[in-house]
Amino acid sequence: MSVRARKFGTNKKGEKITLYTITNSKGTEAEVTDFGAILVSLKLKDKNGVIKDVVLGFDEAKPYLKDDYCFGASVGPIANRTENATFRIDDKEYHLEVNDGANNLHTSAKKGFQKRLFKGEAKDNSVTFTYSKKDMSMGHPGNMHVQVTYTLKDDDSLEIAYHVTSDAATCISMTNHAYFNLNGHDSGTVFHEKVRINAEKYTPVKKGAIPTGEILPVEGTPMDFRKAKEVCEDFTYRFEQIELVNGYDHNYVIAGYDGTLREAAEVTDEKSGIWMKVFTDLPGVQFYTGNWVSVKKAKDGVSYGPRSGLCLETQYYPNSINEDNFPKPLFGPDKPFDSVTVYQFGVNE
Repeated sequence: MSVRARKFGTNKKGEKITLYTITNSKGTEAEVTDFGAILVSLKLKDKNGVIKDVVLGFDEAKPYLKDDYCFGASVGPIANRTENATFRIDDKEYHLEVNDGANNLHTSAKKGFQKRLFKGEAKDNSVTFTYSKKDMSMGHPGNMHVQVTYTLKDDDSLEIAYHVTSDAATCISMTNHAYFNLNGHDSGTVFHEKVRINAEKYTPVKKGAIPTGEILPVEGTPMDFRKAKEVCEDFTYRFEQIELVNGYDHNYVIAGYDGTLREAAEVTDEKSGIWMKVFTDLPGVQFYTGNWVSVKKAKDGVSYGPRSGLCLETQYYPNSINEDNFPKPLFGPDKPFDSVTVYQFGVNE
């Protein structure tokens, strides 16, 4: 196990941005940076021994400064969408920036955690990033101390642990927004990757990709991934939910959620033989197929188009703070936000 650090670029203030490379005993590498606590790359061998980087992203820090897709980013304090960019806690109303139609997406496009420079500290097989947020920054309550720790283990699992404290009642729902392509970030679309999601229900959306508040069964719909199937198998714009968001961009209700770490999803690529399992202790996972991605020059000079990668973002349901029948992401002085997500990788020979 080892961790190496090197300069990755500078931010708009001229401050140094650092890239950390964590290597395990198998030679698998995870690269993370203190800007946005971003997962930049994950390199492992496929069934033929060829090294594949399975995470979409950039070769240097500069493109991340303007990246609107949140490639690999630690998003927060509130990931995903908040209806009308407004929420209430204890009869007090808070207003976030309006940045997604009439709604809010990811708290703040330019000031969210995904655009902040964290402080990094490497130890053994992990890197911990820390950041302090001031009360009412981004319109969001609470002086907060944020900690994100990436740990690469010898079983080729990448663990992301979150620990956030606040001195005031607040809403916290952080996630990692990595886009995965298990045949390599430069291999085209993920339409033929097989996906299985451990969910019997999902939260349908209305215009603007805001949940309706309903929790509906996946059975009998293109939303059903209880058995592994290719992303493209039931992809059809004749189904309203897919038409509304130009593909899959929906929260799934993890079966048997009880606050403990459990499997949320699995992805397999038959060409590379690489598989990934996702574990979380949160109640939901957002399955997003990169429906709007358009990047002319990314890592290795390649271009990304729609569905070049897929996201499995562990989370509280979108707009949970405003829906009485959704789990509430409420935290404060006596209740820190603690959560773990694990992306475990392997190869079918």
